[in-house]
Amino acid sequence: MWSEIKPHLAALRKALTFSVASIFVAFIVAFMFHNPILTWITAPLNEALTEVGKIVNTQEKATWRVEQVDKNATDSNITTSHVQSIQESNALKLEIALRNASKVAQKELATFLVEATQAAKALKESLHNTAKEPRASFEGQITTQQVGGAFFVALKVSFFAGLLGALPFVLYQLWLFIAPGLYDNEKKMILPFVLGGSFMFMVGILFAYYVVTPFGFQFLITFGSFLYTPLINIEDYVGFFTKIMMGFGIAFELPVVAYFLAVLGLVTDKSLKDFFKYAIIIIFILAALLTPPDVLTQLLMAAPLILLYGLSIIIVKYVNPYVEEEDEEEAQNSNEEKELLENKK
Repeated sequence: MWSEIKPHLAALRKALTFSVASIFVAFIVAFMFHNPILTWITAPLNEALTEVGKIVNTQEKATWRVEQVDKNATDSNITTSHVQSIQESNALKLEIALRNASKVAQKELATFLVEATQAAKALKESLHNTAKEPRASFEGQITTQQVGGAFFVALKVSFFAGLLGALPFVLYQLWLFIAPGLYDNEKKMILPFVLGGSFMFMVGILFAYYVVTPFGFQFLITFGSFLYTPLINIEDYVGFFTKIMMGFGIAFELPVVAYFLAVLGLVTDKSLKDFFKYAIIIIFILAALLTPPDVLTQLLMAAPLILLYGLSIIIVKYVNPYVEEEDEEEAQNSNEEKELLENKK
């Protein structure tokens, strides 16, 4: 028995070795570009914080924050107003002096002095407008609470990017491991398996990035932001983000898995249709496990999964359609008759 299992273990060890090596190489390459990758990962969060900030700042402050006014704050405001009035006065004096100088200056300096006058006037107006602008009430930030937080985050995002970059090669190694147990016509499915699996995984990630995260992050940050200022821990966010991306990437592999199960003759369109009522329950359970614990994100995963299940039924119908027993017997009889006629010839 051991002699029969040993070649399979050797093949598995070889596949795992090459897969881990490819991920490590991709990880090193990704680490060299971890700043752009991290910028791409945090972009949905920054956009969500900006949008939530606009929503919060348009609301009445008294409805969500109680501000205490003390003597020190009042004195600070008076001091600030006094400084701003002095700056406006100086800007006005500068404007008048430059205007008078432009009248008596030579023609060569007239244009320059006029431009300087306009600049001084703009400075006075900007100072005046700044004094009227309200203080921003929403100050959501991305923070870190560890000494080496930035370094460990760089490692995490580099590993995530390296895993995505090495995915086609990992799928290729997986195919080489299972190929010896397949027929010759099934071994030719290597390109659909590698390319189709990689493509659908990337489609799932892009769907999560451009559709799910904008709605999910904005909903989660808005909830409670009228009472609390969100200070997002970058370490927690990266784990949260990668969980969503990997969950949607795996979920979008459903049509590829259904296609190869149909090629192997393990499922038919009728079996998938009969299993649909159970599939709905399994889909929502998977959505709850693969996404953060909020209803919106779970629904955003469950809905496309149901559509992908329907797409899988269509694919399986063309690859391995259900044939009734009578039709199957007739097909076998016709094949036997054809073989007999060929033998007689």
